[in-house]
Amino acid sequence: MISFAILCLALGFIVIGMPVAFAIGVASLVYFLLPTTFMPDATAVQRIIASSQSFPLLAVPLFILVGHLMNGSGITERMMTLASTCAGWLRGGLAQVSLLLSALMGGISGSAVADAAMQARILGGPMTREGYSKGFTAALLSVGGLITATIPPSLGLILYGFLGEVSIGRLFIAGIMPGIFLTIALMLATALIAKRRGYQPVVDRPPTFREVVAAIRKSFWAILFPVWLIVGIRFGIFTPSEAGAFAVAYALFVGVLIYRELSFAAIVDALLMSVRDIGMIMFIILLSGAFGYVITFERVPQTLAELTTGLFSSQIALLFTISIFLLVFGMLVEATVIVMLLTPILVPVITAAGVDPVHFGLVMMTLVTFGGMTPPVGVSMFTVCGILNCSYKEYTRELIPLAAAVLAVVVIMIIFPETVMFLPDLMMGH
Repeated sequence: MISFAILCLALGFIVIGMPVAFAIGVASLVYFLLPTTFMPDATAVQRIIASSQSFPLLAVPLFILVGHLMNGSGITERMMTLASTCAGWLRGGLAQVSLLLSALMGGISGSAVADAAMQARILGGPMTREGYSKGFTAALLSVGGLITATIPPSLGLILYGFLGEVSIGRLFIAGIMPGIFLTIALMLATALIAKRRGYQPVVDRPPTFREVVAAIRKSFWAILFPVWLIVGIRFGIFTPSEAGAFAVAYALFVGVLIYRELSFAAIVDALLMSVRDIGMIMFIILLSGAFGYVITFERVPQTLAELTTGLFSSQIALLFTISIFLLVFGMLVEATVIVMLLTPILVPVITAAGVDPVHFGLVMMTLVTFGGMTPPVGVSMFTVCGILNCSYKEYTRELIPLAAAVLAVVVIMIIFPETVMFLPDLMMGH
């Protein structure tokens, strides 16, 4: 009961506008100051410090830095050329290009909001000038970021794996198939919308084999990065944290020596932006360490596990129930906060019910990340609508068919877990 009150207190602080890190930290500290808590106050500080003593957590700042380095190294431009070559001939050409670009960038940036903002600046203007409505343009570019957040390396999956003590390597590999399914579903939805509204292709014919090969050759070093990442983790060459260090070195190598577009000033800018992002995320992670300890000490996961296993005899019914809760919660609270607050609670619950935590992790991250693209408080929605000067009402109306495509993929992921677990089981030997 006390832990539930602490959770409500943290959410209440967030609702009234307190910064997330302080909301979690203050709510956790209140627990240790209660007269009924038989633990010294210093325990809260110890748990905060202990949260920083994690080797897997090194992957977070490293991949954030990689995203900024890649954006300044000329890789985005080359990926754009490849996406235009492969998808520009489809109905709704620029819209299809944006989705394919999200899939290609998914192996590089790892952030839905960063991808949506980047694409809004690159493709937002050209799409509206080609006749696409502002609402559709904003909704598509925002939801396209969901693909980026699913295909490895995903920062959300790193945090989920760290907090839930789930293999980050298996999560990375498991994210490939859902990312592909999301890309296909959104491209099909876009094609139907484009056919009804008369959105035209960018080019009048499919590319020749020679043109595709030329585009792949131009972006070869960029495409090779996610391949190295998956192969390295699969064969034990490096851990996810070491993969982050490798990725930083690789980004510097490609940007400075191969493409020669990553200047010293661009590196400094990438470092400064990374420090800002890392500071914000790591502060939340550290203070959530005390919160996680409170949840564990009060035996919340064990109590919920006993309750849910008694209520739900079906794993699918349990997953659908939790998914509806996550979808609604994701519309109200930022994805990182949900991962911090709920992962330590939900992972033991679904594990006790016999659900693979890797399977659940992909379902959870898809839903809470998608919540950031929906009203009323979606970060991606605010970002893209701000860049394109689009009204939230128009955005929401155009989001509906794209949201249906995303939710259809989530339903398939829940009912057919092998769609998620096929690759990790095959590649990791489970």
